[in-house]
Amino acid sequence: MHEPVVDPEDAAASAEELIIAVEELVRHVRRSATAGGLSTAASSALARLGREGPYRLTELARTEGVSQPNMTQLVTRLERGGLVRRAADASDGRGVVVRATDLGLEVFRQRRAERAEALSRLVEELPAAEQRAVRVALPALARVIRDRQAHP
Repeated sequence: MHEPVVDPEDAAASAEELIIAVEELVRHVRRSATAGGLSTAASSALARLGREGPYRLTELARTEGVSQPNMTQLVTRLERGGLVRRAADASDGRGVVVRATDLGLEVFRQRRAERAEALSRLVEELPAAEQRAVRVALPALARVIRDRQAHP
């Protein structure tokens, strides 16, 4: 069976429509998470620590796409809020390891639940066929992202 031929103008319009949809979806889901009153950057760093475990401060800054001084400030704010703690890196005493505290993990879980609920409410408003399409497409895109990260 042959793949349908896509007109380049239709593909460009489609890609433009998709990115607009993704941006709207991300904004909506991010706004739905209010637990802890965190900024987007703080929420992202805490989520990474919650999902992946402790990080060296320098690696956390790199993976979050911010400078080390900015990450240091962010971690200081999260530490003051009791959401993370720093410790010397056991393998290199000059390095600092950041890990989520029990409270930080709880805030991470609450925020994830809030975002999941917001997404579920949106999906439930779709017709059944579109609900199935979203439930297939979003995990498929996430899989491609993970594969690219694992095999750059």
